[in-house]
Amino acid sequence: MTSDLALEYISRRMSEMGFGKKYLLRFRHILLKEAEVREVTAYNQIFILIEPIQTIRIESDVGLFDLNEDHANEIQYEHRGRIKITNRFLIRFGIGCF
Repeated sequence: MTSDLALEYISRRMSEMGFGKKYLLRFRHILLKEAEVREVTAYNQIFILIEPIQTIRIESDVGLFDLNEDHANEIQYEHRGRIKITNRFLIRFGIGCF
């Protein structure tokens, strides 16, 4: 997903959720160490993944993002609620989200 597509998606999604233009937009670049697992509580936030990485797994109340998952019917780029981010590789990675 490109940054432009993410911005367009966020605008439409926030309107769907009844917020209109009344929301704060913040770009976050999350850095993960080797084999790190990080949990984020985001019940009043939406995380949009814009840089898919082969070794990152994201599980949330909305769904799953894992390019290596063989049994998933779809992968989600939007995440909220309880979010668990796992770096399944042995080097440091960063992911960008809105």
